[in-house]
Amino acid sequence: MARIVTSHGLLLAVVLASIGPANAQSPIAVTVGAASVTSDAPIYIADKKGYFRDEGLAVKVENFRSASDMVPHLGTGTLDAGAGSASAGLYNAVARGIKIKIVADKASSPSGYGATKILIRKDHIDSGRYKTPADFKGMKFAMNAPGVSNTATLNAILKVAGLRYSDVETVNMPLPDHVAALGNKAVDASASVEPAATIAIKNGFAVLVKADDEILPNHQIAVLLYSENFVTRRSDAARAFMRAYLRAVRFYNSALKDGRMIGPNADEVIAILSQTTSIKDPAIYKSITPTGMNPDGKVNVESLAADLAFYKEQGLVEADVKVEQIVDHSFVEAALQQLGPYRKEGLR
Repeated sequence: MARIVTSHGLLLAVVLASIGPANAQSPIAVTVGAASVTSDAPIYIADKKGYFRDEGLAVKVENFRSASDMVPHLGTGTLDAGAGSASAGLYNAVARGIKIKIVADKASSPSGYGATKILIRKDHIDSGRYKTPADFKGMKFAMNAPGVSNTATLNAILKVAGLRYSDVETVNMPLPDHVAALGNKAVDASASVEPAATIAIKNGFAVLVKADDEILPNHQIAVLLYSENFVTRRSDAARAFMRAYLRAVRFYNSALKDGRMIGPNADEVIAILSQTTSIKDPAIYKSITPTGMNPDGKVNVESLAADLAFYKEQGLVEADVKVEQIVDHSFVEAALQQLGPYRKEGLR
């Protein structure tokens, strides 16, 4: 009889073991778009450090050339979240009825962290052709696209010098190509983003005029975006994603010190970025000016509005769209209630 009971016990154990995993909650699938740039660090950190997993999420990262390429996918809901510039293209998409929301900071320029830099060719300094920003008049600038944040940076420095945006010629090319364009004198100056700016300076091609944190302090450069479906129909997953994202932003911030990536978490952050972006040399990360990120997540609405006004002035956004109708801080606020205030220290 004892053998029969034991057999029943073993049978029961087998049955329970077989139905247990089926009853366990499966990870929630989330798809996020990224451009494999350093400001995508929170997405890669949250993945590699297990922050998404801690929230019960199975996050798939899809690579895009830019945020503008993500917009159609966010509109249809095939992407839940995306990360990139709050560009003219984004505002035009919203004006067409695509209900994307700006939900958190992705890149900004607090003091000491101006990763966007206005450069002038070194030979123009040596020859005396350039002395002050007023001398930019008639010069050819390397840019990357119309209606993005660095165009607002260039406009701001021109305005202070008494110039208009139309007083310079802009040539759009991929940001890494700025280095060669300055080196072979195809352009006179540039509004370059790291690491291209530091590489151009170290190669002796260019000299720094001013960085974004001096021209437009706390400039809102890039943002985290949510699709309408993620906001309205999958809000629990959207809140979980934000908790993991902010944990990663804070881990990233603890890698920063004195305008460089040399803080307590720097080596681990650099290792993650070396695996996930096009920059593989750890020494480059320690030499460049890293972008800033708000550890409390909120975007600078005033900065976004100023950039939007410039895009409208340029005729790139014609619709009566406003920043306030796009920004939604509710997910950040919910995450902050659970995460509490940020303390800058080595985080694990």
